[in-house]
Amino acid sequence: MRRVRLATVLTAAAVFSSGCGVLSGGLRGVDLPGGADLGDDPYRVTVEFADVLDLVPQSLVKVNDVPAGSVTDIAVGPDWTAMVTLLVNRDVRVPADALARVRTTSLLGEKFVELLAPADAAADAQPVLADGATIPLARTSRAAEVEEVLGALSLLLNGGGLAQIRTIAVELNAALTGNEPEIRTLLEDLDQLVGALDDRKSEITRALDEINRLSSVLAERRDQIAVALEDLGPGLAELEEQRGLLVDMLQALDRLSGVATDVVNRSRDDVLADLELLRPILRNLAESGDALPKSLEFFFTPPFPDSAVDAFAGDYANLYVRADLDLANVLENLSRSNQPFPGPDGPSANLPPTSQLLGPLLGPTGVPPLPQFPLYGEDGELPVPLPGIRPTPQGDQETAPTTIVPTPSATPTPEPGLLGRLFGGGDS
Repeated sequence: MRRVRLATVLTAAAVFSSGCGVLSGGLRGVDLPGGADLGDDPYRVTVEFADVLDLVPQSLVKVNDVPAGSVTDIAVGPDWTAMVTLLVNRDVRVPADALARVRTTSLLGEKFVELLAPADAAADAQPVLADGATIPLARTSRAAEVEEVLGALSLLLNGGGLAQIRTIAVELNAALTGNEPEIRTLLEDLDQLVGALDDRKSEITRALDEINRLSSVLAERRDQIAVALEDLGPGLAELEEQRGLLVDMLQALDRLSGVATDVVNRSRDDVLADLELLRPILRNLAESGDALPKSLEFFFTPPFPDSAVDAFAGDYANLYVRADLDLANVLENLSRSNQPFPGPDGPSANLPPTSQLLGPLLGPTGVPPLPQFPLYGEDGELPVPLPGIRPTPQGDQETAPTTIVPTPSATPTPEPGLLGRLFGGGDS
């Protein structure tokens, strides 16, 4: 037994004397009892803190105040920040945009790292932290320390404003005494204001975000704004020089608006009456439907409407027109009508028929000879009686109609008319 005890003591001494060789890193690498359950395959997360206070390795990592991991290493980052390495149980789902905060278990308790989701994070369909992820400095913070609270209190109590507390209390009592209803009303209004602001905090946040974006845009266009401000001076100077003209223009516009208003007021009844008269016309046009455009197809397509195009083969209508534009033939056709010649006083004037007027112009035409008529002077007398014409007696006797008596001739020789002489016809 003495030998067994000696071997046991020597073995224990060897183990403790070479603990650094048996336990890599010493006891710091050994998990403390009562720690978080990391599971068989935890994942590693790196968190960047500005200050970790007295946080040490093997501290707990909590999610919703439940242990979910532990701190494995604390190192100094490149920007003199604390880089904390965590091991978290893989079964614990932590959002990819999670926040990290150093807290204290109690007033004088130990420090731990809390992982929490953002306030506006969705319940599901949210990506989770992956192995090797990093939570940046912008999403980390720490709780206030007891030492900091006591230090601030000591500053207040040791001449940092304690002497003024009585003065403040006295002044407050003097201000509030006798004004209790007004103060109560003020507090109620303030409560309503704060409630309204709380109800519209999303709109306020959105407005602040829009102001932030506007500020960014203005910052990007600083050069253009500077140029605009520099060029604004000459423009204002020009407006200052033309201020009188602008005032006159505005006054003229004011007078014009007054005249226009008066015109509109005076013509309102007439315009309404015209519109009322136009109503049945528009109603009838609306009732006509497509009959009006179809009728216009016939009106604007003489001599054939659009519907007659299909009746012709090819590109031509095979329409032949023969126009006799000979002046003698035209006058001869007019002379055959034997209608009164239309004069300045209408057809009822005392003028001979058309055949008698056109006779001297036509001459012999192969049709029954046309009698000639006398040439009247300016005073209505017959200066030279023509052959075959007997003038009507003048004086107190009644005016008898002019009679045309053909002059008998043994061998009547037809004389060419005036047109024949002009175009080379006849003997003269």
